[in-house]
Amino acid sequence: MAHRNQKRWPGFVLVIVGAIFWGVGGTVSQWLFENKHLPVTWFVGVRLLVSGLLLILTSFFLEGKKTITIWADKKAILKLLVYSLLGMLGVQYCFMATIHYGNAAVATLLQYLGPVIIILYLVATKVINFKWKEGIAVTLALSGTFLLLTNGSLATLSVPMPAIVWGLLSAFAMAFYTIYPVQLLAKWGTVNVVGWAMFIAGIFLNFLHPIWQVDTSNWDIKVLIYIFISVILGTMFAFWLFISSLNYLYPQEASVLGTIEPLTAILLSVVWLGVSFGIWQVAGVFCIVLMVIFLAVVKD
Repeated sequence: MAHRNQKRWPGFVLVIVGAIFWGVGGTVSQWLFENKHLPVTWFVGVRLLVSGLLLILTSFFLEGKKTITIWADKKAILKLLVYSLLGMLGVQYCFMATIHYGNAAVATLLQYLGPVIIILYLVATKVINFKWKEGIAVTLALSGTFLLLTNGSLATLSVPMPAIVWGLLSAFAMAFYTIYPVQLLAKWGTVNVVGWAMFIAGIFLNFLHPIWQVDTSNWDIKVLIYIFISVILGTMFAFWLFISSLNYLYPQEASVLGTIEPLTAILLSVVWLGVSFGIWQVAGVFCIVLMVIFLAVVKD
């Protein structure tokens, strides 16, 4: 943490590259769903298993025995299982299902409603009071979501209903993913816990759709490259780079720079995949991104 007061530029580089990887990973996943019709359950299972295993190995290199001794703590095991199946699996599966039924840009933006759900939860449980900051954040989020999904017209939805449902579930899963494991992460390390959570969630999905059961008849080298980008760069490296940036930056700074993720997803969706955004949807994107920046920067 001492690095924050010294060289800060590595933190900026790490978080920006990580956010771009996240955005690219989601957009590449959209291409795979649209053009190669990969099953969502299979694809999420592969992402979680491979990324989880790599993060566990990274944790063992960084943390040593702590990576293994977490399994000697019965309370930690129970929390880890809950976090794996409700938090990690919920976030990853709902996010990919939103991309499958909609697109990467909408999936990313709807997931960014997670902070507002956290605010409402903390207000409901009387942890915080509902003040002007919370009011502005909720207003920006709801306004942005309305414009994004409807393009300003109540008569029609600009985003398919299944994508909306999965996207909102993704936001709730993100809120749980953020709130629930705080003590677990503090005691056992972020890379360690997230690595095991991904791996456990991946094993669970393999009972539903084993990774060896997939039609590869229409695959080519491009498919393998895109799977690599989504799984390795867009999941494992994106997470590791973001976490590493916190050695140099404060969390709120990393959150602001993290808004490059939806902007990357939007740019690639429009330029590469031909996704069209109406003028009011663009205004909705602006509101949601502004909400994230506002929460990170503005103090009570």
